[in-house]
Amino acid sequence: MNVRGNRLWRRGRWWALALVLLLVLPPLAGGVALRLNYTGELRDGTKSRGKDAIWLGHAWVDGRKKDADLAAFAARVRGTGIRDLYVHAGPLEHDGTLPAARHPRAAWLIAAVHRTMPGIRVHAWLGDVLATEGPDGLRLERPASRAAVVASARQVLDAGFDGVHFDLEPLHSDDPHYLSLLDDLGALTRPRKAALSVAAHQIDPLPAAHSVLGAVSGSEKWWSQEFFGQVARRVDQIAVMSYDTWMPLEGLYGGYVAQQTSLALEVTPEGTDLLMGLPFFHEDDLGHHESAETVTAAVRGARLGLGRTDPGRERFGLALYVDFAAREGDWTAYREGWH
Repeated sequence: MNVRGNRLWRRGRWWALALVLLLVLPPLAGGVALRLNYTGELRDGTKSRGKDAIWLGHAWVDGRKKDADLAAFAARVRGTGIRDLYVHAGPLEHDGTLPAARHPRAAWLIAAVHRTMPGIRVHAWLGDVLATEGPDGLRLERPASRAAVVASARQVLDAGFDGVHFDLEPLHSDDPHYLSLLDDLGALTRPRKAALSVAAHQIDPLPAAHSVLGAVSGSEKWWSQEFFGQVARRVDQIAVMSYDTWMPLEGLYGGYVAQQTSLALEVTPEGTDLLMGLPFFHEDDLGHHESAETVTAAVRGARLGLGRTDPGRERFGLALYVDFAAREGDWTAYREGWH
């Protein structure tokens, strides 16, 4: 090899090394930081405040669940901090409307819960796919669609639900139409003293992560911390969907939940309940590894984040997703780690 060729080879080698460092070191450093974030002692007092919630499947309002099922569920949650039930009463149609036939046994459930579990509130869980990353779905940019969603919320409140809980996905960060919808929903729920709650995307683990991912893939996984705060100020409860995180190891996942808890606490006003989601389901795919995303790690991560950021906060809890996929070990880990 001649001198010029040798120089070019060395230069190419250094460029290759630089590329490897650029691709490998940031994720490696991030992984180390998350793992360290999962270490340390749990602070005293970072346990249940009696403000937890659980997402419940559609079987509770379509006729499949009976009195015996409710009695067993009541025994299951007795002594926990569960105060709110997000009961799937949708989904919404793509135009924002809600056929009444979607929840024929709602009256039975609401009356039975109020009778047998005093103090527990029943929310109508409504959601739909948004047309943000594909041609089909609910379009929040349309005023008529937003008005229909508000009408659907009025419909379930008139049916006796104590509140309404929205899960609209994929919801991109900084969507002004979503904020407008929340303003309209708040104008409906506040005079009725009904609870307005939402399931929230995770917060950027690195600055502008949602923008970078969106530019690369067209899909945004996270919200900016600023947008999260804007949403939190408009609702009574905000529940972070702190699962499906792509984390491959339990220690990384726990550190990630601790980080997400701190980021959310920093921008959630004192008057809003902040709930961190627990993975009460078992799947293995690119986004969720059940060996990593455990209830034990999520509870510990939430307690670490709470203790470091706002240990005295009372309006804080955990949200369990989802009842029909939960196993006995999930309930045990929740009880032992949080109570």
